[in-house]
Amino acid sequence: MLKREWRAKRACFHTVHGDIQTPVFMNVGTVAAIKGAVSTEDLKEIGCQVELSNTYHLHVRTGDKLIRELGGLHRFMVWDRPILTDSGGFQVFSLAGLRKIKEEGVYFNSHIDGAKIFMGPEESMRIQSNLGSTIAMAFDECPNALADRAYVQASVDRTARWLVRCKEEMARLNGLSDTINQNQLLFGINQGAIFSDIRIDHAKRIAELGLDGYAVGGLAVGETHEQMYHILDETVPHLPADKPTYLMGVGTPANILEGVERGIDFFDCVYPSRNGRHGHVYTNEGKLNLFNQKFEKDMRPIEEGCGCPACRTYGRAYIRHLLKAKEMLGMRLCVLHNLYFYNTMMAEIREALDEGRFRSYKEEKLYRMGQADEGKEQIRLDEEWGKPES
Repeated sequence: MLKREWRAKRACFHTVHGDIQTPVFMNVGTVAAIKGAVSTEDLKEIGCQVELSNTYHLHVRTGDKLIRELGGLHRFMVWDRPILTDSGGFQVFSLAGLRKIKEEGVYFNSHIDGAKIFMGPEESMRIQSNLGSTIAMAFDECPNALADRAYVQASVDRTARWLVRCKEEMARLNGLSDTINQNQLLFGINQGAIFSDIRIDHAKRIAELGLDGYAVGGLAVGETHEQMYHILDETVPHLPADKPTYLMGVGTPANILEGVERGIDFFDCVYPSRNGRHGHVYTNEGKLNLFNQKFEKDMRPIEEGCGCPACRTYGRAYIRHLLKAKEMLGMRLCVLHNLYFYNTMMAEIREALDEGRFRSYKEEKLYRMGQADEGKEQIRLDEEWGKPES
């Protein structure tokens, strides 16, 4: 850890694929690509440190065994920086109508062709080992945030047992001579819906396992923002401060700023890329909908002074024209701008922490962006999270 301002942390996380400066926003490439025709070269240009891919979706389409045969996910997608793969556990939540949960694991029906799939802790670790990601996530169940207490407690107890199995299998796989990444890291996941005592107890239990990092999962899935922040206030202090803490799937700019203040180091969300594909772009003065007619003759860049590939060359009027004409270039430029905005914001957060002025930075950023009620848009996003990034 390099610096600390209240609970907010500034750190550098060392991995076999390079150092990660935190806090960090991971750019989401569900099927090993960012939706919107964004290449790995683009990701480097816009300041992406970590790419995130989806274990379940890569398993059912293309297949982890084929990716392993081709040299692993880094070689497959031509990316030499860190990759985090989720475990498939979120699909236990999002594909509720297509699965059955048992102690050994989860029985799925593929959302693509209905084929039967079984995934448990060991299977998830093997798939992620085949992919060769930098960071693997433990297999868990993500209960609905508003589920009843008895269900949540039973689910969390099972997730705790699954985590022990994940750790044992990961150690075994990393010890094999033909494993693609023998230095693969494992993050455990805290669950417990909105029950603070369950969350705290689970955090204490998983902290004892000495994992490489810890995530807070099962938020932004139905609860209010106030409830989410309360859970972070209660839970994060019971996770190891000297290990990365990852808030899964949460990522409006306001959420990120509030999360950093509460000790979160890693974030991810499809929000910037999905919004960008629909012509919604971020500026430091608030969000713009480029489909609006007022931009028809506006030759200014999306944001004056922005260094992204879109703003360096094109104006709002042209990008609007592309979007209206349903040309892929329009979506691509908006996605590049939004991801650049997020990655730049994270760099600004790190600089503010380095200089001991994060609180004032946060307040100014929120004031300028006018995001007091941004939670309404996050709720609309949450409703679509079970779907692949499309």
